[in-house]
Amino acid sequence: MLPSKPYLKQVDVQKILDAADQYASEKGHIVAIAVCDDGGHLLGLIRRDGCQPLSSYFAQEKARTAAMGRRETLVYEEMINQGRQAFLSVPHLSMMLEGGVNIVIDGHTVGAVGVSGVKNMEDSNTAKAGIAAIL
Repeated sequence: MLPSKPYLKQVDVQKILDAADQYASEKGHIVAIAVCDDGGHLLGLIRRDGCQPLSSYFAQEKARTAAMGRRETLVYEEMINQGRQAFLSVPHLSMMLEGGVNIVIDGHTVGAVGVSGVKNMEDSNTAKAGIAAIL
C-alpha cells in the first residue's frame, strides 16, 4: 500500500479563492490570486476587475515557487536582499518576491497561494487570508 498524504481538493481551492478575494475586496486591493498544487500546477485563479494582466503571471509564479520550494517566497527575497545573489539563477524558482505562501497540512506542503498586484506584504496577507479558510 502506498503512503498517503493530504492534498487540495477543488472545494478547498474554491474556499481559498473566495476568502482571499473577500479579503482583497475589503482592503480595496486590485490583485490576482492563484492557487496551485504541491507540484506547482495551477488549480485556480482570480484576476480581480481592473487588475493588470501581468499580475496574473506573477501570482502564478509566486504560488509555483512557494509550492515547489516548500516555503514562503519571502524567504528567497530576504536571502537575495542579504547578498545571496546566486539564488536569482535557481531553476524553477522564478518568482522570489514576497506574496507566495505554501499551504501546510499535517506537516506536508500540499500547494500554495500566490498573490500579486499591491505591496508585497499585502500580497502575502491576502494569500494567508485565503489559506486560513481551510485550516
